[in-house]
Amino acid sequence: MSDKRPQIKLGLSMAGYGYHHSAWLSPDVPADGVSSFDFYLNQARIAERGLFDMAFLADFLTFSMIDTPRGVSGRSVRGGSFEPLTLLSALTPMTKNIGLAATTSTTFGVPFHVARTFASLDLLSGGRAAWNVVTSFQDEEAENFGSAQILDKSSRYDRAEEFVDVVLGLWDSMAPDAFLYDRASGMLFDPTKVRALNHEGRHFRVKGPLGAPRSVQGRPVICQAGASEHGQELAARTADVVYSVQPTLAGAANFYEGLKSRMAKYGRDRDEIKIMPGLLPVLGGTETEAQAKFKAMQEMIDPLVGLRYLSALFGDLSDYPIDDPVPDLRQDKELATRAQVILNLARENNWSIRQLYQRTAIGNTHNVVVGTPEQVADVMQEWIEGRGADGFNVLPALSPVSLVEFVDQVIPVLQRRGLYRTAYEGTTLRANLGLPEPPSAH
Repeated sequence: MSDKRPQIKLGLSMAGYGYHHSAWLSPDVPADGVSSFDFYLNQARIAERGLFDMAFLADFLTFSMIDTPRGVSGRSVRGGSFEPLTLLSALTPMTKNIGLAATTSTTFGVPFHVARTFASLDLLSGGRAAWNVVTSFQDEEAENFGSAQILDKSSRYDRAEEFVDVVLGLWDSMAPDAFLYDRASGMLFDPTKVRALNHEGRHFRVKGPLGAPRSVQGRPVICQAGASEHGQELAARTADVVYSVQPTLAGAANFYEGLKSRMAKYGRDRDEIKIMPGLLPVLGGTETEAQAKFKAMQEMIDPLVGLRYLSALFGDLSDYPIDDPVPDLRQDKELATRAQVILNLARENNWSIRQLYQRTAIGNTHNVVVGTPEQVADVMQEWIEGRGADGFNVLPALSPVSLVEFVDQVIPVLQRRGLYRTAYEGTTLRANLGLPEPPSAH
């Protein structure tokens, strides 16, 4: 048996001002950051200095104006100002090694367009592109695309299954050696090594081929975050990276084994997916200092903003006394998985509504680790060795200061323990993640 230690994979989630719902109130965070290219460029470069595998951009196809609870509208913003692919394309020539992962919805997108845009990002970046597959879930998003409400979950995933298959087929339009560039014969490409897709399915009819050379990494990396039964099946069949929301190692290990065990029926090896739960570190020189910093972060949360996050899951909570225990709450059928995680946290800790939003408005329901750099590294090592993760999607509470602290303080600890790279292994995202290149169908 090899004595080589497992190598932690890291992604950076560049979510607006940070994973603190009132982060923009901090003097350490540029108030106009989400509309500034330099704000995101700085984060990408810091992450690349920290040898992160990729930088990830979530996306919501709406700018929420919902005023529940009353008075919350205008007090914070969800998501950034930039369309992810546009921003990542601009970051491409300004970075060298870090992967670039953008979110695009299968519910509101078109397969040929998605295949083409990500193939272009992959070519521009030299094989560093990744597509984060989402099905969307908000009626507000549907209203921007001509519908009164979002499709039900089953219908969304039925469409997503076919959508992903079409994109994968288009990315495989050309053999690796399809382009000849042979001036002597006058042949630019070999037509026998280019194939049309000719897909006819329930949701899409797509002829193809895609007019882009095969990616130097085989195809862009596929990321996904669905925790439902539908989402896990789609991930087990098609994903390379899976983001997960797991606040405890026990839950993470259960999810890890459950997803990996589904892969064999699709002819896939367990190592062909990297599972990367979210991790929000709050660092201090001592544990006491870190706890004081976390308490200050909690006290900075605008109560209306904290209640808005809970209200999105459970309905308007403004009529309940904020310092009373969390009452029996309805769960939105579309968000039952995350809602149940939140309720479990509240019940296990006997939290009030205020305490619940103070916990969930920082890091949502991801794993929040408060402590010294060594203590944060201890948790990361425990999760890796306990088969709860292959890596982590790092969620800075306050951007970019929390990221700088993590790179400068935690990365060196992981490196000293032999758990993290000291240089990039390759030039493509797939190579750095340790993922095999998909075989060509030609």
